[in-house]
Amino acid sequence: MFYYRRNSTLLGGAFTMAELVFHAVVRKIRSTHSNAVMAILMNILQVLVMIVVFYLIMSFMGLRVAKIRGDYFLYLMSGIMLFQCHVKSVSAVAGVGTGNNPMMLHSPMNMMVMLLSSAFSTLYTQIMSLIVILFVYHIARGPLEVQEPAAAFGMLVLAWFTGCAVGLLFLAIKPWFPTVAEILKNIYRRMNMVFSGKMFVANALPPFMLKMFDWNPLFHLIDQCRGFVFRNYFPRVTSWEYAVWVGIVLVMIGLMGEYYTRRQVSKSWFARR
Repeated sequence: MFYYRRNSTLLGGAFTMAELVFHAVVRKIRSTHSNAVMAILMNILQVLVMIVVFYLIMSFMGLRVAKIRGDYFLYLMSGIMLFQCHVKSVSAVAGVGTGNNPMMLHSPMNMMVMLLSSAFSTLYTQIMSLIVILFVYHIARGPLEVQEPAAAFGMLVLAWFTGCAVGLLFLAIKPWFPTVAEILKNIYRRMNMVFSGKMFVANALPPFMLKMFDWNPLFHLIDQCRGFVFRNYFPRVTSWEYAVWVGIVLVMIGLMGEYYTRRQVSKSWFARR
């Protein structure tokens, strides 16, 4: 019934896609709150609550001796911000609707726009939260010293990328096994509360414990990020390249699974649910 005129050039199609993603990102951010600023402030509050909780836990347990000489606030932020960005990316991408989503009935919309909007809205919210928190801390406590800020920011982006890759994998299996996919997603998020390594550094772990954490790309990214943040910490047992390759493999598997699922899914699948 409705006709949408498609662009005849590749550049025009790219601009149309970018415009769709932009409006979808704005819609996604405002879906959590009618005011976009309040949505970011709520995320900042979540980060601050986690910082306070982990500060109290590590203080009571006597874990503040972290083998790193430097700002303890940056030590907590380097773990919690990457953790938050990763797990929220998993939830955002895994929560994207299937091909039966009402938004997909509009001609310009497609699955890639929905995936990109969910991913970039999470990244935007986390980056804005990080900027506001560090700015307020800089004003209140004094200058911040980060050894390699660009590389540390790159670890945050990689944490977002790997989170999107894991979420894409859960999205591909969700129409086939919705309950199992939801359970696995929750288990993965809960496991990262411990196995992300945000409460300790990898260099201080004995070899038998390192094997329990080494599988997690987020564990590698948090440890590498602390190596870029602090001058006197040099990660020896982790690698950010491992996280990159894991993310690429999961994205490829997730895209193939999502493409196959989208071709098979129908409304009759959910008739009994």
